[in-house]
Amino acid sequence: MTMSKGQSIECLMMTTKNNLKVFLTKAVASVFFIGHIPFAPGTFGTLAAVAFVWIVKPDSSALIIISAVLFLAGTASAHYAETCYNRRDSGNIVIDEFAGYLVSIMFLPLTTGYIIAAFFIFRFFDIVKPSPIRNVEQKLHGGLGVMTDDLLAGIATNIVLQIWRVI
Repeated sequence: MTMSKGQSIECLMMTTKNNLKVFLTKAVASVFFIGHIPFAPGTFGTLAAVAFVWIVKPDSSALIIISAVLFLAGTASAHYAETCYNRRDSGNIVIDEFAGYLVSIMFLPLTTGYIIAAFFIFRFFDIVKPSPIRNVEQKLHGGLGVMTDDLLAGIATNIVLQIWRVI
């Protein structure tokens, strides 16, 4: 058996034993392979969430449920996907950006202005990772670490937008 670049032995064994499990793991973690776009996959993962919010316009209770389900599914899939991609918090894993963006827009009017502002502020917090977010990212490992820093970026974005809304 030959191993492709970036593929671990454990992932290769999972592939040989259970192709469907590996396929589903990568599909969920990469948000149906959006994470495989060769440039700015995190931005495209976030844009997928923007498109979802723009089209579906979920209310806050739906956003809470969807975010919770995505956090759990993302934690599990990102954990296994790290093994397959042979890299901690691989750029191919974008379910964290998708879920984090949904948190950033909770309890806000789903207007064009808020949807776009949430996108840019969320990407700022996700890329720059101010100290509290960076500290959590460094301390947590596996799928939980992958998901939690983006959850915190979404919460920080939401706080900024809630303050903006009140002013």
